[in-house]
Amino acid sequence: MDLQKAWERATKETEIIRGRKRLLSPCRTEELSYIFLSESEVNIGDTLVKKGKVCIHQPSIILPHHTPRFEGFGFEEECGVNNEMVQTFLLVRGVTLPSLDFTNEMAGMDLREGSLQKAVKYYLEEFEKAEDIDTTLIGGPGEFYHFSILVFVAAMVGRSASSDLNKLLDDLRKKRKK
Repeated sequence: MDLQKAWERATKETEIIRGRKRLLSPCRTEELSYIFLSESEVNIGDTLVKKGKVCIHQPSIILPHHTPRFEGFGFEEECGVNNEMVQTFLLVRGVTLPSLDFTNEMAGMDLREGSLQKAVKYYLEEFEKAEDIDTTLIGGPGEFYHFSILVFVAAMVGRSASSDLNKLLDDLRKKRKK
């Protein structure tokens, strides 16, 4: 697999259709549930659905000096590259993630009859009915979903960075007052 090609396509074509409403907490392990949709490459006109969650262990923006660990993304089994290659690849491109553990747990894969647009509409309606504010709906290229999931995680970490910084400043102020 050409990592550069996969990364470029995933970053260009990944769309966070509906994001999680809550920010990440830097103090505990977070579970980011997602439903990933892509056009089926086998059954033209149908939609591939992958459900899962990424567990991020204490996603603070305060970074230790070691590199992040990715488990369950399938880079080695499906792409033929090991995690160290992915880490180096991302680092060289200026992509930084908290240097912690990221574990992707696939809950299932399904084929849904009908177009991608119909699947998006269906899941948005389901989220609304269930009042689900935590599951993210992602669209992207099916063969490079690994990178699409990383794009989603990076977006969540980036979105939460300002609250992490505010918490850090509040903690420092409290220490000074003591």
